[in-house]
Amino acid sequence: MAGSLTIVGTGIQLAVHLTPEARFHIEHAEEVLYLVADAAAGKWMERLNPSCSSLHVFYEPGKDRRSGYEEMVEAILSRVRAGVDLCVVFYGHPGVFVYPSHEAIRQSRALGVPSRMLPAISAEDCLFAEVGLDPGIQGCQSYEATDFMVRPRNFDTSTPLILWQVGAIGETEALFSFTTRNGLRILAEFLEPHYGSDHEVVVYEASEYPIVNSRIRFVHLADLPQVEVRTLATLYVPSLAAPSVCLDMVERVRVSQTHGEYADKDRHA
Repeated sequence: MAGSLTIVGTGIQLAVHLTPEARFHIEHAEEVLYLVADAAAGKWMERLNPSCSSLHVFYEPGKDRRSGYEEMVEAILSRVRAGVDLCVVFYGHPGVFVYPSHEAIRQSRALGVPSRMLPAISAEDCLFAEVGLDPGIQGCQSYEATDFMVRPRNFDTSTPLILWQVGAIGETEALFSFTTRNGLRILAEFLEPHYGSDHEVVVYEASEYPIVNSRIRFVHLADLPQVEVRTLATLYVPSLAAPSVCLDMVERVRVSQTHGEYADKDRHA
């Protein structure tokens, strides 16, 4: 077996977010499998490497999403087992909310095949840049929205919260044509006891094209169920207040570390 597996991401915006490293592997692979945002992105992939096939064929109306993912993994592994130097391309970051990429890497490595995943720009990177969130100041909590509610966490309201896929709450099908307002209503009701109904949150949808602005909408939690969102929209919940300071630990850190005040300096830079 002389094949290999390289998994890359396109980033969020078509063409301009693709790293030179990822582009090199797409162009020089024996074969390319891809799952990208739309038909235009697919045509662009095929110009980079004519030996391209889409994984979108495993998405079917009414089909459970997990079944489609398992079929994608098998499609990837079938080429790897055949000894192909394969590049697989996913929209965004290939390691963020992409089950097939992680599972394909795991299984191909178990076969002894050289396998790796390259980093890419994710929707979170875009959010950090466009809504002014610096995780180095107060930290950051990040969860998939449905999972966040069905497996409750002891989350911290003094730390910014990011919830992914708020337009697809409770959805298990690979393809669906509408966003349920019931999911947004349940999410708002889940958050309101912790933040209050008048707490301002941000509904964020990163732009997929350089000539189109991202959608950034500031709304109160009480109004969240009325917002029109796409299935992959993200909710950013700013913290209620800064976390409290442990004075004993402040003193210990200052005694043991001469650079212990770097965070305060960065905050005022």
